[in-house]
Amino acid sequence: MHDYIKERTIRIGEHIVETRKTVRVIAKEFGVSKSTVHKDLTERLPELNPELALKVKEILEYHKSIRHLRGGEATRKKYKTEETGASV
Repeated sequence: MHDYIKERTIRIGEHIVETRKTVRVIAKEFGVSKSTVHKDLTERLPELNPELALKVKEILEYHKSIRHLRGGEATRKKYKTEETGASV
């Protein structure tokens, strides 16, 4: 594994623990794909820093457990916007 990948993986792991942001948001901030962030956090991080990986895993599991609520909220906002006649 290249050094820049190791560094990015650790930085992303620390960032998610500090901010508790979603994979999607972090991917935008770091300029990489969601798939890359997910692979860094679930496959590479446990090899590099197992302790940090456990903290990250808890956050990812929490986000997964509430994702159905986020999707419902987005749908509610969409239809509320359409009712008022506002353009999206």
